[in-house]
Amino acid sequence: MKIAAAQMTCAPADVRANAARAAALAVTAREQGAALVVFPEFTLTGYELDALAADPGLWTGADDPRLDPLRAAGIATAVNVALPGDGPRPAIATLVHGADGAHLATYRKQHLFRHERDLFEPGTDDGCFELLGVRFSLGVCYDNHFPELPGRGAAAGCRVHLASSLYGTGDGIRERATVYPGIAERHGLYVVLANHVGPAGPWTGCGRSAVWAPGGALLAEADDRTPSVVTAEIAPAL
Repeated sequence: MKIAAAQMTCAPADVRANAARAAALAVTAREQGAALVVFPEFTLTGYELDALAADPGLWTGADDPRLDPLRAAGIATAVNVALPGDGPRPAIATLVHGADGAHLATYRKQHLFRHERDLFEPGTDDGCFELLGVRFSLGVCYDNHFPELPGRGAAAGCRVHLASSLYGTGDGIRERATVYPGIAERHGLYVVLANHVGPAGPWTGCGRSAVWAPGGALLAEADDRTPSVVTAEIAPAL
């Protein structure tokens, strides 16, 4: 299987515009032979916390018609959104849809970062799903700084860890370059990081979306300035 990591510059708080941008990248990934493409944290809005807190119209469920361009791209997608919940606060969640548009999984971010704790409801359950015989685990940005999360995925038979994230041009450069190959080395997983590139709320995304092999070797990496996708082959389990 070939999988892809996408990096985007999001239109602030514009769900339809970002769905169209993400769908175009998904089509590119499909044309490059990928079966699955992963997108950054808050794919459909950018990291616009004030807007998300003020406007529930920016929150997105798995069946939201604004996701139709992505569901019609002919490739499985992992898209991170503000997900409505049972209470007044949304979750930060990754929605996984298959190439046929069917909803496969939802994962809610468990480890909220700083100011996110005042605005979002943390998740309580790990996210795993299977696609074309390969089992995947899910994490969102700060989640991935807690090694027990991908560790549980590895223990559950996952082969690939998908990370929708935002790392900026400050400390994020170092964190991005250490946390993700570290997961691959420690847990023997393929790790797929999707990052923002360019303006992202209060930060500037440092790009370099990437895929690492079990053991930590870098398989593919985007640049630090261009919305794009990178792809890598996932070898069959021995």
